[in-house]
Amino acid sequence: MNRKIFGTDGIRGLANKAITPELALKVGQAAGIALQHGDHRNRVVIGKDTRLSGYMIEYALVAGFTSVGMDVLLLGPIPTPAVAMLTRSMRADLGVMISASHNPFEDNGVKLFGPQGYKLSDEVEERIERLLASDLASKLARPADLGRARRVDDVRARYTEYVKHTLPRNLSFDGLRVVVDCANGAAYKVAPEALWELGAEVFSIGVEPEGTNINRDVGSTAPATLAARVRELRADIGIALDGDADRVLIVDEHGSLVDGDQLMALVAQTWHEDGRLSQPGIVATIMSNFGLERFLGAIGLSLARTPVGDRYVLEYMRTHGYNVGGEQSGHMILSDYCTTGDGLIAALQVMAVIKRREKPVSEVCHAFEPFPQILKNVRFKGAAPLEKAAVTKAIRSAREMLGVEGRLVVRPSGTEPVIRVMAEGSDLALVERIVDDVCDAVGAR
Repeated sequence: MNRKIFGTDGIRGLANKAITPELALKVGQAAGIALQHGDHRNRVVIGKDTRLSGYMIEYALVAGFTSVGMDVLLLGPIPTPAVAMLTRSMRADLGVMISASHNPFEDNGVKLFGPQGYKLSDEVEERIERLLASDLASKLARPADLGRARRVDDVRARYTEYVKHTLPRNLSFDGLRVVVDCANGAAYKVAPEALWELGAEVFSIGVEPEGTNINRDVGSTAPATLAARVRELRADIGIALDGDADRVLIVDEHGSLVDGDQLMALVAQTWHEDGRLSQPGIVATIMSNFGLERFLGAIGLSLARTPVGDRYVLEYMRTHGYNVGGEQSGHMILSDYCTTGDGLIAALQVMAVIKRREKPVSEVCHAFEPFPQILKNVRFKGAAPLEKAAVTKAIRSAREMLGVEGRLVVRPSGTEPVIRVMAEGSDLALVERIVDDVCDAVGAR
């Protein structure tokens, strides 16, 4: 089935244009019908980030779910992984996160989780899409069977305790100066609170959401603000979350960025030494640096690659029994603790290693030298241009030039009309030329 609504990470688009109250209402109805089971009162938990449009979408979803007989528990602003965790702990049949992650405030979206806290499979999403295209009026609940909605007040405290319990009870971050950037997003309260309760000296930025400033010049997609603050305060580490806090990047004491590949390398090496890896390797996507693969191979570990999207990483992890996976962008899935990417839990695991080794972040979090890697985006209108003969020829030529010591990945974005072109290899000049050539071919009319 060619899905029209769901992308690689739920439903996402421009608020009140692509993501309208009418669509949210129908998604609530269709998802409620698709996920209801048994004779009990089915329930759904709904969280959101700090976007202005979250109010509009939240209440439309409530109307949709209650109209098909589901009870609704409203969590308010809370990270995406908290929604996944609370879906399980509150015995809900469905979890919903209203967020467009790292996108600007104008966008919004809906992420759906099943009763065990995992993102829905392609098959379930396709079932929801079929329901969206059908006549839902005949499937609505009778007046006496309509659902109820209420707010849950203690979700921040529940999630804070949960993330703290992923660390040894005797571990304290006393003596660590930490700058945390919450992107004016969903973690603007829980992340500073959790770090402070664990003993760190905490300095916070991106903690003043006002509906339209989420991810604006802050967060994991704009780490320059955090880097400057770390240098100014002479902090030991900087932590950059994104709008819904399911990804994290680290800044070392010099203000230099540490990406998700380096963080996965650190966790993989440490867990391997401690005997905590469930398989002799980790899972990442086709975008992860070739240097990560070589580093893992040198210590006897493998790197399994999946299509882009943390859901595909997790599906592979679950199928093959891995407990560490993630993306270069900062999604890290540590399945011993969580069922989706969790930026705060990942940051705590990294800090635990830093505390144990008693060395600077710049040493601890630099496991390998990355291959030169260039990524560029080409916007397009209409049908995706990857089938054009000139594009196919440019891609074939590029791969021949890179040979076995490099990689080229050309793929459409799952969330916007963009073709992403990534190449890596030992020769930076060659990589740059190859990316430019392929981008020119993709963008040509």
